[in-house]
Amino acid sequence: MKWHDGLSTLNDDYDGYILDLWGVVHNGVQPYPGVLECLQRLREAGRRVVLLSNAPRRTATVEPNLRRMGVSADLYDAIMTSGECTHRMLASRDDPWFAALGRRMIHLGPEKDVDVYAGLDLDVVTDPAHADFVLNTGPDAELGEEDIAPYLPLLERCAVHGLPMICANPDQQVIRGTQRLICAGAMAGWYAEHGRDVRWIGKPYPEVYGLALSLLDVPRDRVLALGDALATDMRGAATVGIDGCWVLGGIHQEMLGGSWAQGRNPDYDLAVEEATAAGLAPVACVPSLRW
Repeated sequence: MKWHDGLSTLNDDYDGYILDLWGVVHNGVQPYPGVLECLQRLREAGRRVVLLSNAPRRTATVEPNLRRMGVSADLYDAIMTSGECTHRMLASRDDPWFAALGRRMIHLGPEKDVDVYAGLDLDVVTDPAHADFVLNTGPDAELGEEDIAPYLPLLERCAVHGLPMICANPDQQVIRGTQRLICAGAMAGWYAEHGRDVRWIGKPYPEVYGLALSLLDVPRDRVLALGDALATDMRGAATVGIDGCWVLGGIHQEMLGGSWAQGRNPDYDLAVEEATAAGLAPVACVPSLRW
């Protein structure tokens, strides 16, 4: 894994980029410093860019939020999300696991994520005794987003009835501004640890990468995937056989000794140790998404 100060020294080796959103492009509130300039430089160089997010909502919902943050549609070619992938798999039922699901569903998640299943032939129920499966899109701000405790009663009832779960966001946590919040993956992890069947849709699993690569339309050996999470972004790139570039200033910045507030880059040697310990070998790392 080679250190690079930005993408300018990598750009000649790649024709297309898969970029994580939360933790790379923005922090949930605003883009990180240098991101908009970097995206503009990539566009000027004729590179293709697909934004790939574990957001548990459809792409049409994600795009306006990006625009409000200043990430305009001319800075990338397409967006793919775990929520979009989930919607398509629920709609098609081509996958044997999805084909075996019934039509009665419990939605574990906030109202803002209903577009994942809106328009599909599903009956939304609230009692696990009357459900065929659970769609988990993550915590609800009204119940709390700091830990899974408020969600345990429903999770336990679903587990008692042996309901299979779709996890539409494999992330364990995310940083919004400066606050760490749990994601759907934290609840799905509890469910799996208690012996229940979980189907994870999103990074690092191959289905969502297949969709992203088809949108990118670039040979795999000319694709670079950038992300801030080892467990999802870098493992996902390795799983589908494309080069990975670890963005150190995201979810792992504190672990790696970095600090946006103090302008301190993460520790490169420590990053190499952590990647090696995880059995991963990204080709490169950068402190942040910048040119």
